[in-house]
Amino acid sequence: MSMVLFDVPGPKARARHKIMAVIGIAAVLAGLVYVAMRFIATNQFSSRRLDWINYKQIQLSLVEAIGNTLSAFAVGAALALAFGAIFAAARLSDHAWVRAPAAVIVEIFRAIPLVIMMFFFYYGLPVAGVKLSAFTAVVVSLMLYNGSVLAEIFRAGINSLPKGQSEAAYALGMRKTQVMTFVLLPQALRAMLPTIISQLVVLLKDTALGFLITFEELLRWGTRIGGDAVNFGRPMISVMIVVALIYIGLCLLLTWLATYLEKRNRRNKKVIHLDDDAAGQVQLGNASTTVGAGLAV
Repeated sequence: MSMVLFDVPGPKARARHKIMAVIGIAAVLAGLVYVAMRFIATNQFSSRRLDWINYKQIQLSLVEAIGNTLSAFAVGAALALAFGAIFAAARLSDHAWVRAPAAVIVEIFRAIPLVIMMFFFYYGLPVAGVKLSAFTAVVVSLMLYNGSVLAEIFRAGINSLPKGQSEAAYALGMRKTQVMTFVLLPQALRAMLPTIISQLVVLLKDTALGFLITFEELLRWGTRIGGDAVNFGRPMISVMIVVALIYIGLCLLLTWLATYLEKRNRRNKKVIHLDDDAAGQVQLGNASTTVGAGLAV
């Protein structure tokens, strides 16, 4: 059997694929073993390089850095969702004078790299007399870039719904705002939820770019502690491992939230269950209707 874009491999091709897979896995494992051996040879996991985590001041600064990262993420995510919803609605407008500028804005901010926007807002605007804090520059950049991506996600999710949904709502006399709010968005959000959460994970990781404009977030804390802690043998690797584990934990929490919301959404769907008596009456009613129809014929 063959598919449209892919031919099912034969016995020789399957054997060749298995050999290539084994070679690839062996190469990856060899690379990991080599890196681990180099870490051990340079005493990267010695107790001296891990003592830094026991100091109270370092722990307090770590908590502060995590708080700054979460603050930038929370504000940036809220603004990006609002930006995406507004511009998605504008791009779906029936008026060209609303739809065209919204499309231009979305395409521009979606195409500009996030780092360039951060540098522009933090280092460029002061030249024109507008000075923004590092936190504000990071949040505005996250809002514009991720909000533009979310606007396209919202627009695609709404356009993916069958046109019969909106046509039926218009036939009932509902206005376009009511159709969008009460008919289209609730259905589209269910389909868009995994993609929205994935983009929020990207937004969380993008907060690390604030390091480049001196924003005191988690990555900047790690580079400062790892590079300046001379008494601990400059434990850059162990500090970066801790930072990576924190980011992994935060991303897993977002993934868990998405799974929880999806399960809760499935539980909230109302299903009518008939008891045995009601089911028997329905069956008898169907049978009598069928007999009556036969007699009429």
